[in-house]
Amino acid sequence: MDMDAVAGAAVAGGSAPAPPDAPPVAGGPGCGPAADGSAACADETAALHAGIRHTLRDLLAKRATGPRNREAVGTPEGYDSGLWAALSGQLGLPGLALAAEYGGVGCGLPELAVAAGETGRVLLPSPLLATAGLAAPLVTALGTPGQRAALLPGIADGSLTCALAVPGGALSTALGLVAAPAQGDASGPGNASAGWAGGGRAGGIQARRTESPPGGWLLYGEADQVLDGHSAGLLLVAAHTGGYPRSRTLLFLVRAGAPGLTRTRRTTLDETRPQARLELRDCPAALLGTTDPADTGTPVAAALAATGARAAVFVAAEAVGAAESALRRTVEHVRQREQFGRPIGSFQAVKHRLADLYVQARAARSAASWAARRPDDAGLALAQALEALRTVAAETVQLHGGTGFTWEHDAHLFFKRATADELLFGPVHRLRARAAEQAGLFSPDLPSPGDGTTDTADPADPARGMRRRRSTAPAGEDSAR
Repeated sequence: MDMDAVAGAAVAGGSAPAPPDAPPVAGGPGCGPAADGSAACADETAALHAGIRHTLRDLLAKRATGPRNREAVGTPEGYDSGLWAALSGQLGLPGLALAAEYGGVGCGLPELAVAAGETGRVLLPSPLLATAGLAAPLVTALGTPGQRAALLPGIADGSLTCALAVPGGALSTALGLVAAPAQGDASGPGNASAGWAGGGRAGGIQARRTESPPGGWLLYGEADQVLDGHSAGLLLVAAHTGGYPRSRTLLFLVRAGAPGLTRTRRTTLDETRPQARLELRDCPAALLGTTDPADTGTPVAAALAATGARAAVFVAAEAVGAAESALRRTVEHVRQREQFGRPIGSFQAVKHRLADLYVQARAARSAASWAARRPDDAGLALAQALEALRTVAAETVQLHGGTGFTWEHDAHLFFKRATADELLFGPVHRLRARAAEQAGLFSPDLPSPGDGTTDTADPADPARGMRRRRSTAPAGEDSAR
């Protein structure tokens, strides 16, 4: 089979032809996590990813340069609408991971992660994360057949952009990436409690039924730090309903321009991630999906957690792409910048710093690639990728010397992306703590080291203490060392 045809068909917005006798797999066209692992399948997947990567890299190198991105973030939308039309209409990027029946390409999360890596390289301002990374999976998981048929084709062709609105700036908690802080009745790990959405108290966003029209809903409250919330054509709003007796969180659809909706674009640290403040004053909304009288909000919490894993893979891939781009720029700079009659990159201290950055960036890429096929590990991959980007970006500013901290240079943009993403989806230590909690590393039921059930080594063995310390260290701490 022509590998170029496979990659070209996927990037161009059509379904890639599957190899003969290949079973349908959700992870991509004929290949994915459930595939047979044959060499032909691996080669086809590699060719598909290379096609996506090279096509996007060529386009973004021309139309997403530093000056163009700075110009784009100053527009009312916060991104280049012409470039978004090209990415959507010509390349089918928003529909890359959507089913073909809704106008999507029919690939999976690994392919979307490849695309995210390329957008991260240039710090592209676009609604791709908010639309394809957050909203589309929720509509697919929770929407009725009619809602999916009405909304997903518009998302796939880029004509409909979306935003997920979560009250209280609790996006990482709502997505189940970090544990919810203890607050009153809001017990439970991750997003299992309704506390982050209001919890039956004043505050958050509250939803109530209306008499006219029958089955309608009204939303009242506020949400801050809503990614692309100022320009999205459709808002997915997480709201609390049921009060104390039947407390639960549901998702609602609010169209742009709905009465009672006020959207204000906020000044953000990272201008390539525009955010908005939403105010809803008895704003009419439609429930996403259907509600069961006995529903406690569990399906919504599960869908948000699954979407959180996918979003973590997306953001991790973007962070890896950004880290590698910043590192490449730094290496080019130290090769050209001379001090004492020689390039500063020839000094051993600089070489060691760059070598450490390279190792950290490559480890983050490995973690992100693994998580794209095993989303259960997305939280740890995101933690490693965000930490790598933060470290590389800080060293980029330092090694560029007197120009690295100036407004005209791009180095500070990478540092701002690292900081802003960690504020939105982290922080890193809470991502790792949540992963350790899910793995049961701190469960009281686990046998303690040295209690005679798991450690039978000689007490005089000097390596015994090291094993004990590692067995009780937080997840990821050993690898961070």
